[in-house]
Amino acid sequence: MRRNRLIFGLFALILLTQGCGNSNSQVQSASKTSPSDTASIFFREYEHDFGKISEGEKVGCVFTFENRGTAPLVVTSAVTSCGCTVPKFDKKPVPPGGIGTVEVIFDSSGRGGVQTKTITVQSNATKPLVLLRITGEVIINSNNN
Repeated sequence: MRRNRLIFGLFALILLTQGCGNSNSQVQSASKTSPSDTASIFFREYEHDFGKISEGEKVGCVFTFENRGTAPLVVTSAVTSCGCTVPKFDKKPVPPGGIGTVEVIFDSSGRGGVQTKTITVQSNATKPLVLLRITGEVIINSNNN
């Protein structure tokens, strides 16, 4: 009697194991992404030079990126090295092959000379942190002195 239960238990375990394997592959193929899918962020340019700008001028640029991965890309933050620079970014998930943007506005008020600011973009991509850079030379108007 015990032996029959043991054989039945092993047989049931084998059937369950095989059944689970099949159902997992069916569930996995039915879903849009698998655990191995990842997002991959690629920017068309990583640096923007505003050239010469007048002190007090606000200038901006847009960094465009592409999701070259196989899962939706979500940018979670964009942080700047200075309060004079304000980033805005797409908060919606970017599908594989999709395009997103990070807009950066630089306020040159109270600044003079060559300026270099960094923007750290954080996302769920395989490389979760990306550094962008803006540069420019702020010319102080001699009329203000």
